[in-house]
Amino acid sequence: MDARTAETTAGAWPPGKVAELLGVSPVTLRSWSARYGIGPETRGRQRRYTDLDVRRLQHMRRLIESGIRPREAAATAFAEAVRRAGVPADERVDDLAGAAESLRPDALAALLDDTIADLGASGAWTGVFQPLLRRFGDRWQAGDSCFGVEWLLAVEIAQAFERFSRSRPPSGGRPVLLACCPAERHSLPVDALRAALLENGVPALSCGPAAPAEATVDLAAKLAPPLVVLWARSAPAADDLLAARLRQAGTPVVFAGPGWAPLAHRIDPWVGDLPSAVAAIGERVR
Repeated sequence: MDARTAETTAGAWPPGKVAELLGVSPVTLRSWSARYGIGPETRGRQRRYTDLDVRRLQHMRRLIESGIRPREAAATAFAEAVRRAGVPADERVDDLAGAAESLRPDALAALLDDTIADLGASGAWTGVFQPLLRRFGDRWQAGDSCFGVEWLLAVEIAQAFERFSRSRPPSGGRPVLLACCPAERHSLPVDALRAALLENGVPALSCGPAAPAEATVDLAAKLAPPLVVLWARSAPAADDLLAARLRQAGTPVVFAGPGWAPLAHRIDPWVGDLPSAVAAIGERVR
């Protein structure tokens, strides 16, 4: 890990990197600092933003994009960006469900970002996002017309994990390749796994949902990853033929997700939840 990567990962963000992350010019960032008093700390001769500063600025940026004037957006973002690490998980689920049902994407994005920042990617997924999605899934199965809201929520969670991942510059080394089996359409757990791995200093690259087998094999051949993680939620989606092709090419495979459970007696390693996957991958990569 080079000095700049270590610096930003530890929470000392140079202004240029923050401007790039927000999608604004360094001039705009300096203007916000001068006008609204939201500049970075001075550390020695250098000015650096903390992780909390960056989350607040991301919130401010989303408010501006929704039509709020910059001065009001700055006041709102920096007043509301208090960390909520002590908030119970069920209260977070209620808050997120309310924001989703009222179709307030800005509030939903801010709550999702805060949850991941407070609990980490793994804690947010297992403690809050999974129960939240199960709540809507159960309601839909019971006949409630909430499929559209559930779909929107899944999209917003994926985007929140992507924002979090982009704020964690990967360390050096070959990335772990994360792939959904070709018939698997549920890729949110893979988004969560990538964010959790990056959070733990393990570089990771995702093929995205429903990647064709040829794409996964080709990427594995070109990247020469230390291992490939094959995700399957359902047993019909578990593609042991794809796993065999990867292994025959000399690529180690980790089998992830409940879809592999029926084959657990003859596959290794198999991990059924996010914390186990992070631990198993970390052991093999390091």
